[in-house]
Amino acid sequence: MNFREEYSKKLRTADEAVRIIKDGDWVDYCQTCSFPTALDRALAKRKGELRDVKIRNAITMASVATVEADPEMESFTYNLWHCSGLDRKYIDSGRAFFSPMLFRNIGAYYSRGLAPVDVAMITVAPMDEHGDFSFGLTNCDMAELLGAAKKIILEANPNMPVIYGTEKDRINIKDADLVVESDEPISTVKGPSASDTDRKIAENIFPYLHDGITLQLGIGGIPNALGTLISQSDIKDIGMHTELMSDGYLDLYKAGKITNARKTLNKGKGIFSICNGSRELYDFLDRNPDILSAPMAYVNDPSVIGQLDDFISINGCLKADLYGQVSSESAGTRQISGTGGQLDFVTGAFLSRGGNAFLTMHSTFTDRQGKLCSNIVPRFTEGDIITVPRSQSPCIVTEYGAAFMPGKTVWERAEALINIAHPDFRDELVKAADAQHIWRRSNRI
Repeated sequence: MNFREEYSKKLRTADEAVRIIKDGDWVDYCQTCSFPTALDRALAKRKGELRDVKIRNAITMASVATVEADPEMESFTYNLWHCSGLDRKYIDSGRAFFSPMLFRNIGAYYSRGLAPVDVAMITVAPMDEHGDFSFGLTNCDMAELLGAAKKIILEANPNMPVIYGTEKDRINIKDADLVVESDEPISTVKGPSASDTDRKIAENIFPYLHDGITLQLGIGGIPNALGTLISQSDIKDIGMHTELMSDGYLDLYKAGKITNARKTLNKGKGIFSICNGSRELYDFLDRNPDILSAPMAYVNDPSVIGQLDDFISINGCLKADLYGQVSSESAGTRQISGTGGQLDFVTGAFLSRGGNAFLTMHSTFTDRQGKLCSNIVPRFTEGDIITVPRSQSPCIVTEYGAAFMPGKTVWERAEALINIAHPDFRDELVKAADAQHIWRRSNRI
């Protein structure tokens, strides 16, 4: 096949390419940095002309033209597998809807026909001499999504880095229907700075870290604070196996802490599935043979995670109750993020020899009326979504300490969680635990 000739036959402008979308179609943008900026903008121009077009995405990093052009959802309905801060605003304003999922299963939703795709529109790196387009920063469920799609439009962008994969890391021109060229900036995100509370929480986790661990980090101030502690420590030979790669890992690579030399799986290689962060991070990943992307079905598979000795998973949560149930994705019924891979990694870390999972949170928050509230509650009653059931809750960490849940009775859990609650709330939590018959009168805080 003459790849350049095939490319020329399929090359269109963005406005021309989106003409294949028709009423009632499901249009998929995949996730995060695969967002097709030029194609989304072109599709927005068809507002009022199209009806009932359902768009699917996750972790939106920049304004969505189709959403902004159609707040009444006359033509477009925006749907999300997982939420960024911008996505929360869309959902709060009634302009988007959430789809519950487990990240390890997301590819299967497509391959089993549970998530239909009429048109896939994704940003990829430019075509190489073999006719291939690298998926770049988003491996995730890309292969399954494209396999399910009736039509595929590629937005080829030189700003997308080429990233090598363990498998399923590219698409060939013969498998695409149309190609659009774009020079849009790939969205970047700056991680939040660590607060004093974040640093205290990181200090409570740090004693459980040692040479040779394989590390999965979420995003936020606590992972950033932990990264600083690790960078300044004597810990060495860390491995990386994570669903999302962020600048926290870049800092650890630059400090020489991540070598992947002692991993018991994919030795010598850092593994991730999706990435968002700084332009410096994207440039670091470009054609870097030491770091590979992989499908979410592999990265988040607990049986895979369990093969990595000394696996440490660190993610954030919002609240926990005295039974050890954890909510990480909603405040009451308000969607904040999603289950994502949290339960995947909690499950996998427990299967790992020497493994541990840590769920971190501040002990309190201040509500809109300025009232200080506890993030450790007697029980969930306001519609909060339970992300990690009590039967799988791992170690919960606040600025006041770490509370291990596995193997504990309900009264032991209550005692441990009250010990890491803010002191101002401990007495009322004891009273609640007693009323719920999960408190021993001999317990002491």
